[in-house]
Amino acid sequence: MTSPAASTPPDGVRLPVDGVAHSRLTPSRRAGSRRRQSWYGAGMLALVLAVGVGAAALRERASVPPFQPLLFAPSVVVAALRLEGALVRGAAANWALTRKSAVRLGDPMPVALTAYCLKGLTRRDHYVRDGIVAADPRMFPLARYLELYVGRRYFGRFLIDDTGKKIKGNRLDIWTPTCSAARRFGFQHGIAVLVPKPRGAQKDTILTGRLGGAQH
Repeated sequence: MTSPAASTPPDGVRLPVDGVAHSRLTPSRRAGSRRRQSWYGAGMLALVLAVGVGAAALRERASVPPFQPLLFAPSVVVAALRLEGALVRGAAANWALTRKSAVRLGDPMPVALTAYCLKGLTRRDHYVRDGIVAADPRMFPLARYLELYVGRRYFGRFLIDDTGKKIKGNRLDIWTPTCSAARRFGFQHGIAVLVPKPRGAQKDTILTGRLGGAQH
């Protein structure tokens, strides 16, 4: 009697002990199935990761509100002190012509300005020079200092050192070394402010005024 392990079918395929014949393609099919399962698992893992990352990005974007300017309610400030309205009238154009007393320190005063170029001595027996003006001593006392402004231009600090027959009221005459400059200057309007003598200043820096603008 022939053993089952030694039996050989007619087609030449050797049967195993259990008597069941297996196809030669079975191992390769199993390997391909494993590869497909691994690729499928990797794809599913990548898909899950992508979905998770996208969901996290959407949640972060939703949690950050868009930029908006800060708006505050308007504040109303009410003063406890209320004053009645006051009517302020401007001075007349010739108010300084009838003035009898001297101008006080620090008072801005509208003046008419001219220039002169005479040589010689001033009313106080000083030689004429840059930085002196002739004025009416009733309004601008001699040996005092004043500052002149013409429009927005600062003319400097002058010494009231001279007088003149035609220099009356709020008129000032600025000395200049050339008569041509005096003619070009003509007649102008400005503001004069009586100021005290600077303390501790050098003699050559006390007077900074001249026709046309302050010295630097």
